[in-house]
Amino acid sequence: MTTAGTGPGGDVPVTPRARVLVDADETITEWSPEAERLLGHRPEEMVGRPLSSLLLRPGPSEGAALPHAPPVCGGCRVRLRDRSGLPVEAEWWMCPVLAAEGPVTWAVFLARTDGADPCDFDRAVLGALLTESPIGLHVLDTDLRMVRFNTASPGMRGVPTEGVVGKPAREVAPTVATDAAEHLMRTVLSTGEPVIDFIQPGHPPADPHGEHMYSLSAFRLCNPAGEPIGVATLALDITERYRYRARLELLNDASMRIGTTLDLARTAEELAETAVGRVADAISVDVLDSVHQGEAPAPGPVSSEVTFRRTAFRATRAAGLQPAYTIGEKASYGFPTPLTQCLADLRPRLIRKVEGGEWLKHDPHRADRIRAARVHSMMVVPLAARGVVLGVASFYRSVTSAPFDDDDLTIAGELAAHTALGLDNARRYKRERTAALVLQNSLLPGRLPAQNAVEVAFSYLPGHAGGLWYDVIPLSGARTALVVGDVAGHGMRAVATMGRLRAATHSLAALDLAPDEVLAHLGDLVLELAEENRPAAANDPLDVQPSTATCAYAVYDPVSRHLVVARAGHPAPLLALPDGHVVPADAPCGPPLGGDGLSFETWETDLPEGSLIALYTEGLVRGSPPEGTGAARLRRVLGQQHACLREACDAVVYAQMSGRTDENVVLVLARTRVLHEDQVASWTFPGDPAIVATARTLAERQLASWGLSELVFTTEMIVSELVTNAIRYAPGTIQVRLIRDHALICEVTDGNSAAPHVRHPRTTDEGGRGLLLVARLTNRWGTRRTCHGKTIWAEQTLPVPAADTPSAVADS
Repeated sequence: MTTAGTGPGGDVPVTPRARVLVDADETITEWSPEAERLLGHRPEEMVGRPLSSLLLRPGPSEGAALPHAPPVCGGCRVRLRDRSGLPVEAEWWMCPVLAAEGPVTWAVFLARTDGADPCDFDRAVLGALLTESPIGLHVLDTDLRMVRFNTASPGMRGVPTEGVVGKPAREVAPTVATDAAEHLMRTVLSTGEPVIDFIQPGHPPADPHGEHMYSLSAFRLCNPAGEPIGVATLALDITERYRYRARLELLNDASMRIGTTLDLARTAEELAETAVGRVADAISVDVLDSVHQGEAPAPGPVSSEVTFRRTAFRATRAAGLQPAYTIGEKASYGFPTPLTQCLADLRPRLIRKVEGGEWLKHDPHRADRIRAARVHSMMVVPLAARGVVLGVASFYRSVTSAPFDDDDLTIAGELAAHTALGLDNARRYKRERTAALVLQNSLLPGRLPAQNAVEVAFSYLPGHAGGLWYDVIPLSGARTALVVGDVAGHGMRAVATMGRLRAATHSLAALDLAPDEVLAHLGDLVLELAEENRPAAANDPLDVQPSTATCAYAVYDPVSRHLVVARAGHPAPLLALPDGHVVPADAPCGPPLGGDGLSFETWETDLPEGSLIALYTEGLVRGSPPEGTGAARLRRVLGQQHACLREACDAVVYAQMSGRTDENVVLVLARTRVLHEDQVASWTFPGDPAIVATARTLAERQLASWGLSELVFTTEMIVSELVTNAIRYAPGTIQVRLIRDHALICEVTDGNSAAPHVRHPRTTDEGGRGLLLVARLTNRWGTRRTCHGKTIWAEQTLPVPAADTPSAVADS
């Protein structure tokens, strides 16, 4: 309840906001809801308490707080205590409440004096919202016509009121009041549900040429009867915040997308994909040609005469900018231009107005493209990492976009810095990869050695520098060893390990060890290398050495047609028989070299002439199970008839490697040959000294039948010495064998497993010169163990037929 009265002077009408009833003893008898809202005290707390308990101690100039005989409708200013104990400046009036009978009751009316009247306050707030607030306020009727708007908001500043009020919002700001925004406001009008933070781009009336981003909130306006009479919208300009967030998103996206591969071209393309449409309408990326080779100039600025290679170009369809150079084309920049100036001081350039630039005449080829696409602004940013210039990125905007500004230049610089790191990493990787490939190629066989046991062809596909190796090693007795291996990992260390294993394989093969023994020794070597190169710090990733390798080792004898295979964690070789059947050389798969496991075992078989032996690395069938599509396709191709081994190799590659360029693959195909009876002569003798002369005679006759009379003298001496030593030191029978292959091979087999060695006798010694004589008369000689003893062999070069001999004419 409120009661009207006058102020102390009697001429200023006021409307007290709260009433309190007290009795003659000044005890509160009634506490109104208005009093509770004013001071916060609840009725049950105040009824029965003295009125003076509300008063704070008065100041020296305030006089008495509560007169005992206040005038009727008189008033004074007091300081009251609210429920929290804080002071409240108020003015009160005391009036008697007249009644026919009963005790005297007084009505005390209270009103705040430390604030404005609520109506005045409401008017002040509304006036501030419509004339001073930086937030756009727009009041529209149910037809979405403008009723009120904030003239001080950035989007409406300077817009005359008479030209806006009464017009549809779509006419006032057509790019802001879009279909989506109108649908939003009509939904608020119909449902009454407010909408908060609806993002809407547009060009406001105060800045029709600049795009802004607004956060729109809308709520419905109703009359006292609850009927909708309009909608109010609050528009907060979040352009700067939106741009800042967009910049962060762009840079975060760039950190995730740029530099994902160690490839120069792909890194440049990733920059173009990230920037076009978000920073620029078009972008070109030029990288120094030397960087493409893995090299880089000295740190600091570079000359304007350097050669660049166009590495990436991308443009929106609306831009219409055509590249001045094709991808991969080499070019130099005209001088002086923004690009050469950028390289001279390594500072980015922002060309706010391209048209009419004096520099265009120094680069007419690029200038023609720029004019044709109506490019109005551009940025040129150096791509430099660790102080080394790698290239230049050029950003363009045409008439479809606003000109570049300083913020855009900052973003372009950050993108360029991130891209340059990716380019430098790719350059370093290319340099290391090139060095590793050079080393790898130098460690692999440049050409296959001459031998007649098998016809060989191979395919070597180095997807990256790694530890793949292959070998064809001639052995004694016209045999040949086929080797394919793969060191785990890649890079320079894997290549170096491969080289050591290949050298060890040759040394072990020269000892004529069995395939399983060769793999056992190689496994021991891998373990020794791992221990020898163990890093000082267990967690140092730079010193990690390849610890395992796989290998398949096969030996083929063209005399017996016998094949022996052993493998260490490697795919089993495949055997394509002349009838078209393809079967695996199913040797037991031992552990990888350097791994833990049981010892290695061999697998043996006899092959018909013309059989195909295929050794390969895992990459040839990677991605499919042993009996999956890759392995089945390989068997099918090997089972087909091919004109030559080279065609067979190509057919396998075409079938197996479609779309896979990053795999390291080795394929070795060997077609078996057979040394027929007319190329081999063999005799078995008892251990009697008398048979030495017989052995010489038989050897002489055999050489005569082969037309090798020139080698009779040396061969008789070799046979005589070897047979004599066998009779002297070995019990049992002795076998002598002559083989006419690419060389003349003489073999003597006995039952003593002890290997002889060359002695160096003094001039007074009567013996010890036999093997020394054999070594001098032959190209090479050696010993290999057999199941029941040993075989000593020696090779001599076959004489070259004279050009006019009948045999030479026939051979030609």
